Amino acid sequence: MRVALVCSLCAMLGLAAGQTRPRARDLGIVAGILPTGPLNAITDVAGVLVGHTTLIRGDTIRTGVTAVLPHAGNLFREKVPGAVFVGNGFGKLAGSTQVNELGEIETPILLTSTLDVPRAADALIDYMLALPGNEAVRSINPLVAETNDGYLLNDIRGRHVGHDEVFAAIQNAKGGPVEEGAVGAGTGTVAFGWKGGIGTSSRTAGEYTVGVLVQTNFGGDLTIAGIPVGRELRKRAGPNSGNGSIVVVVATDAPVDARNLRRIAARTMFGLARTGADGSNGSGDYAIAFSTARNPAKLITNDGMSRLFVATIEATEEAIYNSLLKAVTMTGSGHTVEALPVEETKEILRAHGVLR
Repeated sequence: MRVALVCSLCAMLGLAAGQTRPRARDLGIVAGILPTGPLNAITDVAGVLVGHTTLIRGDTIRTGVTAVLPHAGNLFREKVPGAVFVGNGFGKLAGSTQVNELGEIETPILLTSTLDVPRAADALIDYMLALPGNEAVRSINPLVAETNDGYLLNDIRGRHVGHDEVFAAIQNAKGGPVEEGAVGAGTGTVAFGWKGGIGTSSRTAGEYTVGVLVQTNFGGDLTIAGIPVGRELRKRAGPNSGNGSIVVVVATDAPVDARNLRRIAARTMFGLARTGADGSNGSGDYAIAFSTARNPAKLITNDGMSRLFVATIEATEEAIYNSLLKAVTMTGSGHTVEALPVEETKEILRAHGVLR
């Protein structure tokens, strides 16, 4: 009930306004050359589900949790191939060592606030142990990633994400369009000095699909389609420490093993760089990749990976743009972080010939 009330409050406070802000494609911004999937979202990979719990309470709580489920079944019993890539390891990604050792993901993937990682992991263990068929399970590897939303907006020391919030995000996860912007794990984040958040995008690469979801909370000099938008907007942007982090989740239906999933995950850093990220000391830059193709008869060879790499780079770049464009202005803890100004951004891109 408490989580439901919090989510209702979010709508009352105007977070639904994110639905009226455009995505990159709505403005005519096209990242790369490959076509998108029907939804241009991570859920274009069949079976993938996404859920959010958004917490906005009082003047200081601006946080949440986002769950990505590779499929709707019991992930411990039906594990998926997976890998984690670390671009810069200033972060707290629970469960990563076992994923890279065994090449498998056995729980939903959670994104949340830095100091909530242990609480979210504990709740995720509770969720997995309670699933039918797991009565005799003695080991669970919860996979929980984070960015630090305590820089401006959120009372991070309060550690507000726990059992109820995690269960709600997982149990309400669904396919179809993905809510973006200042929702879930992106509620209190800041990117390039503007309001960051959750973004998603997808690409088709021949017969296969690659989908990406990001939690943006990092710094740098915003670049869109190669244009230095951040430089031209700099007088208006808020504090931009360069710290904060990004988590990228990559899903694909391509039959690839854990080794090549790690190579896919590594390509997200190319997409990140395209947006002007500066990869600072304090920015934890992580990517988690998985395939929904379990026990395939034949794997894609190394020579066949390049198209999937391109798809990953392009979808990562566009997902970051969407996280900024869909986010709304947020006030909390005595600070206000402005949303990226859409009209001014359009004017800059139009002046440089990107938009007509």
